Amino acid sequence: MSANASQIDYWNSDATRWWSERHESIDRMFGAITEQVLEMIAPQTGERVLDIGCATGTTVLAIAERVGADGHVLGIDIAERSVARAKDRIAAAGVGNAEAIVADASVHDFPPRAFDLMFSRFGVMFFVDPAATFAHLHRSLASDGRFAAMAFRSRQENVWAAGPAAALRDILPAEPPPDPEAPGQFAWASEERVRRILGNAGFRDVTLTKLDPVFRLAEPGDAAGAAERLLTIGPVARIAREMPPERRSALLPRLEAYFREKEGPDGIALPGAIWLVRARP
Repeated sequence: MSANASQIDYWNSDATRWWSERHESIDRMFGAITEQVLEMIAPQTGERVLDIGCATGTTVLAIAERVGADGHVLGIDIAERSVARAKDRIAAAGVGNAEAIVADASVHDFPPRAFDLMFSRFGVMFFVDPAATFAHLHRSLASDGRFAAMAFRSRQENVWAAGPAAALRDILPAEPPPDPEAPGQFAWASEERVRRILGNAGFRDVTLTKLDPVFRLAEPGDAAGAAERLLTIGPVARIAREMPPERRSALLPRLEAYFREKEGPDGIALPGAIWLVRARP
């Protein structure tokens, strides 16, 4: 059994259905910072790229355009519904230099030195045994290749996640102190831990660049949509799913009120905080 069995179960449960069915909302939320990061890492014409945790294929398609017909992008994800959506989008776009597969990147049998670039948009934080995972991935990166990943910094720095949780503090059940090394959205918050994971796996020249994007959660007048989104993704959503229905019903109106207060002329947007992690094999 894979060490990631619990994550495989979770990402194929009804709790994550929204990620595959409403990918447009994710693209709006993360679109600007994704474009900025892709410009920074600059996939090159002809490169072979592995997209780790490719979800519904947005980054697969964007990278495929950059590497051109002589390049190739392989997207990998454990979420079956998301990969099915990625395959549909690749086919609909008529893209011949990209594919997506359902597999666990921790153990999948990649050819040695098969990739010039490994990339992940918020997909690296969920491995149960990251030391083993990245040692495994290191073997499939070309000797002159590179690794790049987007990962969230701490929850406190990510106002889009921490702010709504604070607004619900008197309703949400008390949480035990989080294990900073457990898989989850903020598991790569610690620079020291990221360096340790990658360094022990054989990567060198590890750099972490702070980026502070603004995440657009909703269009003007759509506080209800923002509230629904935060009850579907992020730390509030995970807590809410464990609450009794009668208590959970109080969350939505409180969140709507919170987001109405945050609305500006361009909609509802809150600060985020991420790392751009880069390394060499």
